[in-house]
Amino acid sequence: MKRRPFSLLAIAIWLAGLASAQAADPVNVYSIWPENYARPMFQEFEKATGIKVNFIRFSSGEALARVIAEKNNPRIDVLFGGPVETFAAGIKEGIFQPYKSPSFDKLPTRFKHADGQWTAIADDPLVFMTNAAFLKGKSLKAPASWDDLLDPAYKNQLQMADARTSGTAVTRIFSVLEVNKRDEEKTFAYLKKLRQNVQLYTKSGGGGTLPVGLGQAGGGIFFIVDALETKAKGYDVVISFPKEGIGSSAEAIALIKGAKNPEGGKKLIDFATSAAMQSKLSEHKVNFVPASPDVKTDPALAEVLKGANIFPIDDEYAGANRKRIVDRWVKEVLGPQ
Repeated sequence: MKRRPFSLLAIAIWLAGLASAQAADPVNVYSIWPENYARPMFQEFEKATGIKVNFIRFSSGEALARVIAEKNNPRIDVLFGGPVETFAAGIKEGIFQPYKSPSFDKLPTRFKHADGQWTAIADDPLVFMTNAAFLKGKSLKAPASWDDLLDPAYKNQLQMADARTSGTAVTRIFSVLEVNKRDEEKTFAYLKKLRQNVQLYTKSGGGGTLPVGLGQAGGGIFFIVDALETKAKGYDVVISFPKEGIGSSAEAIALIKGAKNPEGGKKLIDFATSAAMQSKLSEHKVNFVPASPDVKTDPALAEVLKGANIFPIDDEYAGANRKRIVDRWVKEVLGPQ
């Protein structure tokens, strides 16, 4: 039987269908953002592109360790969210594939790696957060200096993240380093004193927010996105800033070298670095400061930040020294486990 040849139109339709199927392959992601922040953004991406995002959430230290361990056979296409010092440390390990999204040139210098190894999607300052009833009971004002947290009234009352697993903790330590003009002896002397008032070091950056909200702890140091979420849930907490200054870390995204779906990964990066996604942060009540110059900071968030002394964490310095500083913190501050 003579077979009828495909028409050019049929071939074109078949090829278009194949391309569409390939484009719809899911993107696999490790998200450092907690699920309640990341999921709405991934759903917006799927709505806009038809591409599904499969993701697992890890704290930044865990995510970085996994990507490094898997670098000869990557299981993901994109590392999403998390403090830029995590990404800076990853560059040293050769785990990222440089990529510059269409939004790259618009971004301020501090919100992108010059070679496109990572790109910022938001900014996230640290804050002090204390329980209002605790302050009242101790006749204290909200802490307005790093030294205020050394007050004996805070003994066994602070919760904050563990630098072995959390990027929030790394940003906190590098904030203290910057306040002390990178004098490591002064920095570690302070951190050892602070340790005496710490009730618990939590695995994740936001792990101490609920205990502070419930009054099980008096206060702690958290990223503003987690502190404001605690307040939005109705807990009576007070947000304050130290007069000496506190760090803000860009939240980044990067393409994994050897990704199985690099084209899908690039599309997710295009979306995440665009005004289209970052304008949705406020809508979904996710209190990051947008990195895109085309998106205004939510007015309520801007009001909280008004007058605060906030400085950006130097990603190159933090990335180059992250492991050494964290190892020293474990040895000298945590001590024998």
